Amino acid sequence: MKNKIKLNRNNFSSEETWRVFRIMSEFVDGFEMLAKVGKAVSIFGSSRLKPQDKYYKIAEKTSQLLAKEGFAIITGGGPGIMEAANKGARKAKGISVGLNIQIPSEQKPNNYIDILLDFRYFFVRKVMFVKYAKAFVIMPGGYGTLDELFESLNLVQTERIQKFPVVMVGSDYWKGLIQWIKDEAIERGCIDKSELDIFKLVDEPEEVVRIIKEFYKQ
Repeated sequence: MKNKIKLNRNNFSSEETWRVFRIMSEFVDGFEMLAKVGKAVSIFGSSRLKPQDKYYKIAEKTSQLLAKEGFAIITGGGPGIMEAANKGARKAKGISVGLNIQIPSEQKPNNYIDILLDFRYFFVRKVMFVKYAKAFVIMPGGYGTLDELFESLNLVQTERIQKFPVVMVGSDYWKGLIQWIKDEAIERGCIDKSELDIFKLVDEPEEVVRIIKEFYKQ
C-alpha cells in the first residue's frame, strides 16, 4: 500500500508557502508604482560597459531623445548601459525608472533613478519591463540582455503580448547573432523568415526614436 501524503491547507508555516506572499507583494508594489509613469521604453544592455564606451554614449543619447518625446525610461537600475539610459532620461528631465535586482554580486542602483523598485525575483521584474513598455531597446550586452531580447521576441511571435517595437542597437555587435539565425535557425525551419521582421537593427539614436514613433503613428 502506497504511503499517502495529506495536504494540510491550514499549515502556512513552510518557507515555500510564504514565498508566494513575497512574490505577490513584489507584483503589487510594481503595479502600483509603474502605473503612474505613463508610456515608457525599456532599455537593456551590459552592466559592464564604461562611460568611455561608444555604446554607453549611444544609450545615453537614445534615452535622452526618447525622454524628450515624452517616454519614461525603464532600466534594470544598475551600472553600464543601464546607468547611461537613466542618465539620459535625467538630462532630458524625463521620468527615470530603475528595476533593481537582488543578486549575490549586489548590484547597486545607479545615481540617475527617480523611481526605484527592488526585486528579489527575476520573473516578477521581467513582467514589469514588458507590462509598462511601449518598446524594447536592446543595446550590446551579455546573458541577461540576451534573455530579455529573446523573451520579447518570443512573446510577440506567439502573440502572448501585443506587437511592439523591439530595436537592437549596434550592427557590429549583433551581426554575428543575426547571421547565425539566418544560416541555421531559418535554414532548418526553426524560425520563419518573416519573423525576422519582429525586430529592427540600427546604429544611431535617432533611428531608434524614428522607428518607435513611426510604429505608433500607424
